[in-house]
Amino acid sequence: PKGVLCSFDKDFLAVPQEALISTMEQNQKFFPVLDHNGRLTERFVGVANIESNDVEEVRKGYERVIRPRFADAKFFFDEDLKQGIVAMASGLGDVTYQQKLGSYADKSLRVANLAQSIAEQLGADAEQARSAAKLAKADLQSRMVGEFPELQGIAGRYYASAAGLAAEVASAIDEAYRPRFAGDAIAESKLGRVLAVADRLDTLAGAMAIGTRPTGNKDPFGLRRNALGLARTLIEGGLDLDLGELLTRALKAQPVEAAPEVGKYLEEFVLERLRSYYEEQGVSGAQFDAVRAVDFGSLPDFDKRVKAVREFAKLSAAQTLAAANKRIRNILKKAEDEIPATVDPELLSETPERTLHQAVEAAIKATDPYLAQRNYVGALKHMAFLREPVDEFFQHVMVMDDNLPVRRNRLALLKRLADRFSAVAEIGLISAG
Repeated sequence: PKGVLCSFDKDFLAVPQEALISTMEQNQKFFPVLDHNGRLTERFVGVANIESNDVEEVRKGYERVIRPRFADAKFFFDEDLKQGIVAMASGLGDVTYQQKLGSYADKSLRVANLAQSIAEQLGADAEQARSAAKLAKADLQSRMVGEFPELQGIAGRYYASAAGLAAEVASAIDEAYRPRFAGDAIAESKLGRVLAVADRLDTLAGAMAIGTRPTGNKDPFGLRRNALGLARTLIEGGLDLDLGELLTRALKAQPVEAAPEVGKYLEEFVLERLRSYYEEQGVSGAQFDAVRAVDFGSLPDFDKRVKAVREFAKLSAAQTLAAANKRIRNILKKAEDEIPATVDPELLSETPERTLHQAVEAAIKATDPYLAQRNYVGALKHMAFLREPVDEFFQHVMVMDDNLPVRRNRLALLKRLADRFSAVAEIGLISAG
């Protein structure tokens, strides 16, 4: 194989480089040549399967093949510029998104309403969010996207810029599609993240409202990919938003009324997409389930808890305390007594239970600031110091004592201990036993 350096007319560089690169790579298997800023140059490399005696003829052949494809791309782009992105958007009412969910214009309006409210929550520009959302699907009407479907959003960015719209709006139209594939980065800008979240919320809510569920390898709306993209954007973008509330809002905006159980199913569906995401980060299924078992505020909060449990599991005290927590939860579950809300120190007769009570109260006081700051790693590491008093308690104290007040008091002590751990995660679930 022999590389042959070729060139094309510089005028074609006025066309979006993504279209030219796609043509070179997908249609002709040529290599585009970029400058040090990542911008396409007028050079490309073709590869001959032999070392030709007349390289010049090979070069001319490659350049001759590429020219009509570039000319088509330029024609599409120029015609789209004549129409303009606003005119494209006005035609979305005639394009069906889904029979029960309306047109692309209907979807764009729903996304715009979501994007505006999310932007207001996050302190982003709500008007820009609304504007970007209403234009985000406009390029589906373009000749360029008709020829290069992979340029959805990318083409819209060029048309928005050409129309003189704010750079933030133009970028958000493109970034709304990110992550586009596994391993792709999320949207860079806050406005792009707002739009990415709003669009995926509407897609997921609409599909679930009409009863669509992915089965096997069939996923017509790309729901698994959209759910993971939504979750990643919320987590990696640090968007401290309540997932359940977002999904409820998106479901209420649909033209089809969803069944009551859909909201919970949809939230579980999104969370389950994160299992493999965290497995790649060294989080076990048990550690993941330990966090899912407790209430959490948002997905960034969920992320902090998962990573804290992963770090806690590395400590020497982790398995002992996890087993103790599992034992405590089983005791509390089986207990038929009413458990007091507080521990009565006067009823603590055994030294190990007094020691544990003092240690638990000290740990609660010490970890309150950690929990307030969502420093779950710090909280769990501090709780690890309870291993010794917990061991001593179970070795020497009979929890289910015949004396009712004593028994209830001991149950209250164990509940106070378990509840402090579950302020982060259900630690008992990571027990190997």
